[in-house]
Amino acid sequence: MKTPDAAIVPVVDLTATASIPEVEVPDSTPETLTETLHEQVARELKKVDGKSSFPFLLEIGTEEIPDWMIPTALENLRLSFEKLEIPHESVRLDATPRRLVLRAEGLPGRQPDSVERVLGPPKSAPPQAVAGFARKQGIQPSEMKVESTPKGEYYTYLKKVAGRNIKDILAEALPGVILGLYFPKTMYWTGKGGPRFIRPIRWIVALLGEEIVPFELAGVRSGRLSSGHRRLGAREIAVTTMDYERRLGDHGVVLSAEERRNRIRIGMKGIRIKPDDKLLETLVYLTECPMPIQGGFDAQFLELPEEVLITVMRHHQKYFSVEDSEGKLAPAFVAVMNIASDPEGFVRRGNERVLRARFNDARFFWETDQKKAFAGRKLDLANVTFQAKLGSYLAKTERMMQLAGELGGDAHAVRAAELSKIDLTTELVKEFTELQGVVGGLYARVQGESEPVWQAIYDQYKPESMEDAIPRNRTAQIVALADKLDTLRGCFGVGLIPTGSRDPFALRRAAQGVVRILIEGRFDLSLLAFLGGDEALKAFFAERVRYYFKDIRGFAYDEINACMAASVGWGNLVDLGTRLERVRGLRASPDFEPLAAAFKRIANILEQSRGTGFTALPSGVDEALLEAGPEHELYQEFGRIAGQPIENAIARLRPKIDLFFDKVLVNAPDPAVRQNRLTLLQTLLAEFSTIADFSEIVTNS
Repeated sequence: MKTPDAAIVPVVDLTATASIPEVEVPDSTPETLTETLHEQVARELKKVDGKSSFPFLLEIGTEEIPDWMIPTALENLRLSFEKLEIPHESVRLDATPRRLVLRAEGLPGRQPDSVERVLGPPKSAPPQAVAGFARKQGIQPSEMKVESTPKGEYYTYLKKVAGRNIKDILAEALPGVILGLYFPKTMYWTGKGGPRFIRPIRWIVALLGEEIVPFELAGVRSGRLSSGHRRLGAREIAVTTMDYERRLGDHGVVLSAEERRNRIRIGMKGIRIKPDDKLLETLVYLTECPMPIQGGFDAQFLELPEEVLITVMRHHQKYFSVEDSEGKLAPAFVAVMNIASDPEGFVRRGNERVLRARFNDARFFWETDQKKAFAGRKLDLANVTFQAKLGSYLAKTERMMQLAGELGGDAHAVRAAELSKIDLTTELVKEFTELQGVVGGLYARVQGESEPVWQAIYDQYKPESMEDAIPRNRTAQIVALADKLDTLRGCFGVGLIPTGSRDPFALRRAAQGVVRILIEGRFDLSLLAFLGGDEALKAFFAERVRYYFKDIRGFAYDEINACMAASVGWGNLVDLGTRLERVRGLRASPDFEPLAAAFKRIANILEQSRGTGFTALPSGVDEALLEAGPEHELYQEFGRIAGQPIENAIARLRPKIDLFFDKVLVNAPDPAVRQNRLTLLQTLLAEFSTIADFSEIVTNS
């Protein structure tokens, strides 16, 4: 007997509704049908704490989503689902360019019933009011009881609230979950004023167990129909929570990003590619069925600078570059197709043809740009706008030249700053914007500029990320600082301050670059001296400094707060790093926390005293007013350790301070004695506040 393509088989649903859904089992033979039903029944009968639990599947099918937005969208999807507070055992997220997928295990079919205490009228209310309230609640007055509350005695009763079906909760919440996903940009596709999403939504799969979670979004109704690979699969595929990933695989979609990543790596085994993890991640989220292929190009193109060739391959074509046995660029590349094979070589030859055209363009622009002296292009920068309120790149160049000198740069640094933006006027950078800076450095080298100058132009945008290195030499570091500081000062000066996730001028990255260059380049200068007195910019940098030392260098937040609050300030970031190392080292001492607690107590006492008009004695502590015993001993010990490193003083000072607070009344009745004691504490605090404000240290006491 021939089995139909799709058999409809009843399966018992153990939710509280006791409904009997119909489950579609596609493309089954009698043997596989029996096996599939056994698997499904086993899953449906799974018990958690004696109650039925179910898998949940949500697939949002769209037009192709930009690859770099997908990981953030998945994390948003996870957080939004967790906020629904629906019990579950685990969550798994997957994505391809055309789908965002959340799968969860162990959801209950229904919320448990609950009891809610309802507050009625006060005990003093007349009987008619009590009876009226009871009627309104559908109960008898005798079902209420009197309880004491913060407001007094009131009638209350326990109201039973029936739990809702999880399917209903999901149906109500999922449209908001989907439309609430964050994307840097979104679009309308059903008309102005309609829902917004990164790309048009084409299908939605939403299943709890084997039941559809019903809702509609932008004219798309949820169901059990997914879609396969554009070329290798069917447009509509019926899926269940159990066979979802397998069914997609049958239709050309590799759902797991990790599996796609491994496919690409395995496909490139034996080829000496230039490692490029960022490109790999891009290709993972650009494909649903990745397959690497190797192609080649004419070796004559190797006469162009390697940087130009790699940029064309990487940024414009998404190709991996290939090295020869000596580590030099080879006339070959690896592309990643979105289909399983290329037996006739059509895809390979097509990629080679496109790359050849791009390389010809690059060679034409390179040769054309060389016909004009590089430095002779400087005045052309007057026609290139940096920012509407901040003028042209020529004006920015003049500011950078001045800043380079102020930062301690020599003639090489000033010259590099003068030439740094000229490549923005070249044809090669206009065509390949990713090469700005690099092209300027290459042109400067070819046209005879000194090594420090061309290298500084080449490196001026570094570091471009936390993983990127800072510029290679002092001249390059100064030019990079001048560029970033000028951008930050200018943008903050005209109110272009980053808010939330909006940072169109990448000011956070620029500020983080300044912090890294100053610290890792060992610049012995104050950052604050170059901020033009802008308090908003100072606060902005303070956040970046805290981030660097906490998240990159691993210092505790209270150590950072303490050292930044020191009397010497935090402008010299090299000095700040040194002091942080000292405080972290001190923290291992058993005397550190008690001493920090004592400094906190001193700071509080002095703060309160200033409120009553205290100022330290200009002549310092009057020894004649000191009381014999703990007070005088503390003063003497302080005199012996003054000027010594705190590492040597901490163990000797701690017992003297402890005894002082145990035996001495700071706020003595005699005003002169009180002021003298406060002056002693002020002097003691000031001695160590050049390292850190130890009152900021969090202690257990």
